[in-house]
Amino acid sequence: MTALAALREALGDIVDVAEDSLEAARSDRSGHRSRGRPLAIVHAESITHVQQTMRLATEHRTPVVVRGAGTGLAGAANAGPGEIVLSTVRMNRVLEIRPDDLIAVVEPGILNSDLGALLAESGLWWPPDPASRDISTVGGNIATGAGGLLCAKYGVVRDCVLAIDLVLADGRLLHLGHRSVKGVTGLDLTSLVIGSEGTLGVVVGATLKLRRVVEGETCTLTALFSSVRAAAMGSAAVTASGVQPAIMELIDATSLAAVHAYLSLSAPPPATSQLTIQTDGPTARSDADRIAEVLRTAGGEVALTYDRTEGERRLTIRRSMHGAFASLGTTLIEDVSVPRSALPAMYDEIARIEKQYGLIIPSVAHAGDGNLHPNFIFEGEEVPDVVWAAADDLFRSAIRLGGTLTGEHGIGILKSRWLSEELGEDQWGIQRQIKRVFDPLGILNPGKVFDHA
Repeated sequence: MTALAALREALGDIVDVAEDSLEAARSDRSGHRSRGRPLAIVHAESITHVQQTMRLATEHRTPVVVRGAGTGLAGAANAGPGEIVLSTVRMNRVLEIRPDDLIAVVEPGILNSDLGALLAESGLWWPPDPASRDISTVGGNIATGAGGLLCAKYGVVRDCVLAIDLVLADGRLLHLGHRSVKGVTGLDLTSLVIGSEGTLGVVVGATLKLRRVVEGETCTLTALFSSVRAAAMGSAAVTASGVQPAIMELIDATSLAAVHAYLSLSAPPPATSQLTIQTDGPTARSDADRIAEVLRTAGGEVALTYDRTEGERRLTIRRSMHGAFASLGTTLIEDVSVPRSALPAMYDEIARIEKQYGLIIPSVAHAGDGNLHPNFIFEGEEVPDVVWAAADDLFRSAIRLGGTLTGEHGIGILKSRWLSEELGEDQWGIQRQIKRVFDPLGILNPGKVFDHA
């Protein structure tokens, strides 16, 4: 019996072989597409479905690609010929909310925004705040180690997950981590799985570390600068001042003009870059006043509002960036991180790369934690060689500045060729050995992360 026949016999109607479904599973939002359609999609609705799928995949030596909402930006969830897609989107329940323990137990398919709405009813929230929160799943956030706008103050996914339920390649179910805030028994396999991009197992549940909704005001500043380097220096000055904003986002001149056009707003002054900063909590107003002073000293033209609604309107400009770039052409959205003090130097490197390769690379940044998103925009579906050459230069520049290839999007297929350079051959080899412990047959997400693509 073939793997497909075995899946259909065991799982029935949740096995999907419709051509449009298979075609959609070939790509995510990275711009990369696999070389052909996968074998089938299993729309798992329970842990049992996941375990059955993995047992059959192991028995038939058939590769499996775990997929959530398909909104990834590194090609990690793209599936190709001969592969089973294991979709966890239908596993979208909140199993438990405990305000007394500040935890929630959830399935991986729930959307960030849906989880946020449910938690808000209890005066709670889960801090990771990706710009894609309306379309990305918690399971996908865990798989990529996602971040977002609030990371500098409230942490990334790794800081906000206490436990993970993981189905291994052979169908065994592991319960990693703990419900208690403290717990150091054995090796930290929970953190190991976070950011592993479906290469170690299938996340089927998570115990999330919550916070109570922040009391007090929310204040929002926008500061216009005459150059992106000046804006980066402004953000560095805020960090050095000791004030901790909840959000600090940098938008360069090309990006700012694009998003204003996309939202039908009046055009900003030429060559203008913008910082958008938000403070919250009991000291929000005094923090905002102090930041405004720092930014004016750094040469910024500052507008400050204490109105929460107006503040969210200003943040809409940052949250609309993906749509703005898509309106310009095909976009390769990249993701590097550098130490916050190196942010001006990284923007200098981007300017050099633009000039050297004859490209325009609009870039935005989570300036509060040094995570940049340079965007390569081109025509057609295939990434031109000159773009890859420029991206290669950009990645190596970030590493030279003490940074890393990715802050939140992951390695996937698009960056696997550079991974060993950042890690070094010894660490890269050890990480590959760890993968083989979890997945000895190599059937989980083959060709991604640890392979030289």
